[in-house]
Amino acid sequence: MTTARDIMTPGVECAAAQESIVEAAVKLTELGVGSLPICGSDNRLKGVITDRDIVVKVLGAGKDPAATTAGELAQGEAVTIGADDDVDEVFATMKSHQVRRLPVIDGHTLVGMVSLADVARSLPSPQVGDLLEALSSG
Repeated sequence: MTTARDIMTPGVECAAAQESIVEAAVKLTELGVGSLPICGSDNRLKGVITDRDIVVKVLGAGKDPAATTAGELAQGEAVTIGADDDVDEVFATMKSHQVRRLPVIDGHTLVGMVSLADVARSLPSPQVGDLLEALSSG
C-alpha cells in the first residue's frame, strides 16, 4: 500500500501565523513554491496560504500586505491527510475538497505536503485524469 508519507515532499517550511503577507510572499519566492502551511505559535497547522490568496484576498481586496498577517488568511480548519493514509484516500480528499495541495500530518505534527503532481506520479493514468477533471471543473 502506497501512503501519503511515501509520495509527500518532506521537510515543509511554514509561514508563521503572525508573519506579514510580505514575509510570506518572500518565503514563497525563496522556496520556489506556490503555497505554504500556516503554523501557529503552538506549532499546529492553522491553514494554508497560496500565491493566489495573496493576490486575490490581499492585493485585490486593497489590503496592506505589510499590515496583514498570514494567520488572517487561515480560514477554519485546514484540509489535511494523515501520513499513513493510503494514496487513494489522498486522491479522494483532494477531489472532494477541490484542493491541489494537502498538508500531511502525523498526529498533530506537520511532516510534509502532497501536491497534485505527487499524486499524479503515484496513481494509474485514468485516476489522474479523473482528479484533474474534478479540480479543473471546481
